[in-house]
Amino acid sequence: MTTSLHRLYSFRRCPYAMRARLGLLFAELQVELREIVLKDKPAQMLAISPKGTVPVLQLTDGVVIEESRDIMIWALEQHDPQGLLDAAVLDQAKALIEQNDNEFKHWLDRYKYSDRHPDMSQMEYRQRGEAFLQILERLLTENPFLLGHQPTIADIGIMPFVRQFAHVDRDAFYSLPYPNLQRWLQLWLEHPLFLKAMVKYPPWQEGGDAVVFPT
Repeated sequence: MTTSLHRLYSFRRCPYAMRARLGLLFAELQVELREIVLKDKPAQMLAISPKGTVPVLQLTDGVVIEESRDIMIWALEQHDPQGLLDAAVLDQAKALIEQNDNEFKHWLDRYKYSDRHPDMSQMEYRQRGEAFLQILERLLTENPFLLGHQPTIADIGIMPFVRQFAHVDRDAFYSLPYPNLQRWLQLWLEHPLFLKAMVKYPPWQEGGDAVVFPT
């Protein structure tokens, strides 16, 4: 059954893997899902992607897509019924995702793991990360989604990282003066496709039953 399906190596809690799964869900594409254990990465994944990070999408023709942004875009180029690749704002969406990945993620990691980065306090790291949250808050004062009245690739590409930031200290996050961002995040946390993206699957084992995602 799965010989005709593309294969996704994923890890449920990784924000990069979350957005890849969201891209596939919005594209209404099924894949064979291989949930990995980070401390015991399968040789099959490392053989096609030696960098050893998820997500990794192996297409049925053997092509390997190693970056989550590229997986989202590829999936939606196949089928985009809700218009997440809206050409009118696509460049702006890609720029926001780039800022998320290169700037916000830097401070997010230090905020989450501040004990590993003693150069600054956890609060200082949080405040550095808030610079990006303030950009998102301003965008969300004008529209319910980041770039308009409908979600785009920017929303699904950035939301998992805002979620991770919020979960470092939920009380602190929800006390911050970003009501539109908080509303937006809550909307996504309750979104049916995000709930599907976060379904737990057992770790993949060679010889075990194939898992089709979404089921």
